[in-house]
Amino acid sequence: MRRTLRARIFLSVILALPTVGLGSGAAGAVPDPSPDVTASPTQYSLDQTLEESLGDRSAGSYLDSRTGELVVTVTDAAAAEEVRAAGARAKLVERGTAQLEAAMNTLEAQAKITGTSWGIDPRINQVVVEADLSVSVRSMTQLRKVAAGLGKAVRITRVPGVFTREVAGGDAIYGGGYRCSAAFNVSKGTRRYFLTAGHCTNAAATWYASPGGLPIGSRVGTSFPTNDYGIVQYRTGPQPPGAVNLYNGTYQDITSAADPIVGQAIKKSGSTTRVTSGTVTAVNVTVNYGEGPVYGMVRTTVCSAGGDSGGAHFAGSTALGIHSGSAGCRGTRGTAIFQPVREALSAYGVAVY
Repeated sequence: MRRTLRARIFLSVILALPTVGLGSGAAGAVPDPSPDVTASPTQYSLDQTLEESLGDRSAGSYLDSRTGELVVTVTDAAAAEEVRAAGARAKLVERGTAQLEAAMNTLEAQAKITGTSWGIDPRINQVVVEADLSVSVRSMTQLRKVAAGLGKAVRITRVPGVFTREVAGGDAIYGGGYRCSAAFNVSKGTRRYFLTAGHCTNAAATWYASPGGLPIGSRVGTSFPTNDYGIVQYRTGPQPPGAVNLYNGTYQDITSAADPIVGQAIKKSGSTTRVTSGTVTAVNVTVNYGEGPVYGMVRTTVCSAGGDSGGAHFAGSTALGIHSGSAGCRGTRGTAIFQPVREALSAYGVAVY
């Protein structure tokens, strides 16, 4: 499942990661995501509750692209009955959490190739591997060989572009010669902070709202690679509101945080591409950046670009993630990766407000 399976400021350094589009044991087409399916507070809560109670008897959940209904995958009849009793739709699948996790562990051990990523798509009950254009023919041969040994549990796809860290987010922030984006303003007691990408906060201890301006805050935590989040404490002075810039003269108030659900519509606010929309397509994603892997990420169709790293991924008033990187955009559709925000909130003991 999502987290159990391990599913801002402008930083001008882009980390490109090409995706591979070859199929290994295809088990049906990947559903075309709808940008209009939204998740409700009840669905976020029910999804988390069922994830915790079902454990290995499920392989994740998603929102039906036509009805918006929460669908929970299950591996036995008893689990299906539990799902229906809780108010969601059950879908019987062949592979459970343990088998999909084992497949990802094999990829981690035998195919950790820069320019690849993999994560769970519960809609097709598979681990979907993406390989970008930087992956060589020799490395692709190795990747296919490993995937072949895992049978229908794994599907390989190739994507244009290169997976790249993209320092940026909501409002622009500057530090260490880079521009990134701030994700969400958060608090602990009376102290105020903002979250951004860890590859941004690795670059500088002091951050500014404009180049050459007065400092607005100092880094108090950073984690990259493995994770991709960091936190900056505001200096004394007026405290900013807990909202995300929509770049049209208005702001979206953020009142809660949740783990995303595959199939749901989301938005991203970043200082380069500003506000873009898309759909969550995979969870528990591993991305093999050149600096090292990051784990437990989320893959989306959101369009982004360099400078968007650290930006805010959200749905309505719910904070979902911190922008990490992408393999670029194709028209209005991209392959963007974000760090789930609840993990960062827990790590630093802070909350959105």
